[in-house]
Amino acid sequence: MDATRPDGPAGWSPEAAPQPAEPAGAAGKSAGQPAPVRPSGRDRYLDLLRAIALVRVVVFHIFGWAWLTILFPSMGVMFALAGSLMARSLEKRPPWSVLRGRLRRLLPPMWALALVIVPVMFLMGWQPMREEGAWGIVKLLNYFLPIGAPPYPFESGDGSGLLDTTWAEDSAGPLWYIRAYLWFVLLSPLLVRAFRRAPWATLVFPVVLTAVIGTGLVEIPGEFGEALTDFAVYGACWVLGFAHNDGMFQKVPRYLTVSVAAMTMAFGLWWASGHLTDEGWNLDEIPLAQATWSLGFVVILLQYSPSWRELPGKLKQFDSTITLANNRAVTIYLWHNLLIMMTYPLIDQLWNIPGIDAFSSELDASYNILPLVMVWPMIGLMILAIGWVEDLAARRRPRLWPNGETRAEDTGGGGGGRRAAAGGHRR
Repeated sequence: MDATRPDGPAGWSPEAAPQPAEPAGAAGKSAGQPAPVRPSGRDRYLDLLRAIALVRVVVFHIFGWAWLTILFPSMGVMFALAGSLMARSLEKRPPWSVLRGRLRRLLPPMWALALVIVPVMFLMGWQPMREEGAWGIVKLLNYFLPIGAPPYPFESGDGSGLLDTTWAEDSAGPLWYIRAYLWFVLLSPLLVRAFRRAPWATLVFPVVLTAVIGTGLVEIPGEFGEALTDFAVYGACWVLGFAHNDGMFQKVPRYLTVSVAAMTMAFGLWWASGHLTDEGWNLDEIPLAQATWSLGFVVILLQYSPSWRELPGKLKQFDSTITLANNRAVTIYLWHNLLIMMTYPLIDQLWNIPGIDAFSSELDASYNILPLVMVWPMIGLMILAIGWVEDLAARRRPRLWPNGETRAEDTGGGGGGRRAAAGGHRR
């Protein structure tokens, strides 16, 4: 795995888009299990977790601080939230309808990215047919339906312009998450059924699988091996989402879940300590450590899940920002890596400003922090330019800046904020 792959959603999921209001006592589960009573409208606690995950991923891809993968395992959190919402959708609609809706939300934003980066790859000399023959062209179909990893050249261009030679990898590498999410979605009807019949076995199976293939005990080469490893590492978090949806955390004593979670996380750190890579404590590069640390971390987050109808206290001042991040999570995720890369040549132009030599020491001192400052307005511009594709994918009226602050946006089916608290959303 490279540094881009494991953290690349940062953790977006199509379920980050507004969810419909749902009355308490919604349709029961299969196998006769009653549905837990849930508050209607959006859960702002889950929205907050999603926004934190996105920010953490952007920061990680700028600075590469390995300890961030321990502080907040974004991908495990995001897969758990997506799993919860997937289970919720499967309660209310037939599986085929749910799968079709997820694919509709997932693919158009990815196509928008592909329409930009793939032609540039070809213009800069990429020739997949020369490298892999006809199979190289067939693999391009993964930009249309990412059953496998979309291909890209590991080096592109000469690095003398705005784009570094690794720009293609930075742009397309994070699409591993789209592939992983797609397979989780396709397998969810079977996984939900298995979970309802044998919850503990279904939860533990991905961790055992990680111990087998993620530690090198059994090696499965190629793309299938990478996809299976992704499923193993994050599968338990996805299944935890089912448990959250079914209200199982309310049925188990809190002291028990927290104790087991803490021991699981301790094992993850212990395993990592003996299997450090060139990137040190970057858990993204240590599958079993990532799987167990994320599992325990997510258990604690969901055990204490307060199910906020609105953000409490001082968090309210971030309401519009959190709403915007959730409504444009896919845009932020898909484009942030490319935008980060583009900040560096733009920063280098500062030294060409007349008279800037008087501030050269200040510029040198702030060089490493300037990408973090610059990337957010660049992400904002990308939201304005391309974010509306998410609305089209969700069959909503396109909006430029859906932060939930205007009633016009909210009645269009988006936002969060005040209407979210009132439970006035629709899918």
